[in-house]
Amino acid sequence: MGSHPPRKSTFSPSHLFFLFLLLSTNLLTLFLSTTYNSCSTNYSSNPPPLKTVVRGSDALKEYDEDLPLEFVAFAYGNLLPFGYNKRFDADTVYSPVGRTCSFYKDDIRQYMSYDVNGSCPDDEPLAQKLLLRGCEPLPSRRCHPAASPDYDEPVPFPDCQWTTPPDSSVIWTAHTCKNYTCLINRRLAKGSDDCKDCFYLQGREFVRWLPRARKSILEFTIDEVLGMKKRGTIRIGLDIGGGAGTFAVRMLERNITIVTTSMNFNAPFNNFIASRGIVPLFITISQRLPFFDNTLDIVHSMHVISNWIPTTPLQFLLFDIYRVLRPGGLFWLDHFFCRVDQWEDTYKPLIESIGFQRLKWVEGKKLDKPPHEEIYLSALLEKPLKNSW
Repeated sequence: MGSHPPRKSTFSPSHLFFLFLLLSTNLLTLFLSTTYNSCSTNYSSNPPPLKTVVRGSDALKEYDEDLPLEFVAFAYGNLLPFGYNKRFDADTVYSPVGRTCSFYKDDIRQYMSYDVNGSCPDDEPLAQKLLLRGCEPLPSRRCHPAASPDYDEPVPFPDCQWTTPPDSSVIWTAHTCKNYTCLINRRLAKGSDDCKDCFYLQGREFVRWLPRARKSILEFTIDEVLGMKKRGTIRIGLDIGGGAGTFAVRMLERNITIVTTSMNFNAPFNNFIASRGIVPLFITISQRLPFFDNTLDIVHSMHVISNWIPTTPLQFLLFDIYRVLRPGGLFWLDHFFCRVDQWEDTYKPLIESIGFQRLKWVEGKKLDKPPHEEIYLSALLEKPLKNSW
């Protein structure tokens, strides 16, 4: 049997080209997978590394290592996925958070300590304390808030406006009372809890701002105030420090939508307001009002705006009320109070300096204090319809 000569191997230029192409595509795939890993939809429970979250206008900035990483992940700048954006006029987005949050490192560390995608701590008192100290807005969290395991559907509208809601609508751990029956009976106890009788909807709360409740010239009625303007021109507004939300309920009965701000001072005011079909805003009086310029028809505040607020923040607040009111809008300053010796030299000129026009202005003595010690002002003020700027 004859033998065949061995086949001579050949390696043509075309083989070299395909080998080069194969190596190149593999290297490119490896490079892309490591460089653009941030586009993955598998979210990590750890915050992004420092280089992707902390960025200034031109260069990366270091952050205080005492701050929790979850706070850093939220509050520091994040690069926009598609680079520079004309609407932002920037390539980086910064989440809004109160300037003083970083002043209270222990509290903010406690507030931001949780398992991502897990349950948030039941820490309402801590959150409110941070807000009142100027950590506003609070940083957002990546966890689920505490809620009652036996939550019931709300009372249907409109019955909800004057019905005590179920106890299951509230997490009670932050409050002295552990149910609404306790809050309703608080009106019978001694002491000076905020709005101590306002959870009793069949009592004084039921007649507030109605003619039959009027006991002095300082008490204006809702219909009296609405009568100052052309019918139907008061449509939307804000109640600052609205207690149980009754002002907004009374206005809603007249087809006027009112948003109500409130804190939860030893009672679930925000839950209660929401249960009555009213939108609550959990913000302090220091927060810039979250409305665009010249948009609201009316702003009301009873007892909250008074001399306990330092004069400079008070002036900022009054100018912010002026800002959000439309020309011709009404500011109902309901029972402002201060010491008599503060009135003529401080608060009266401060209020008059904002630029409102007087529609109604009533001064009177505060009867729950010794004679001549404190004074009340109830005023209905109008932002000028013309030349308000």
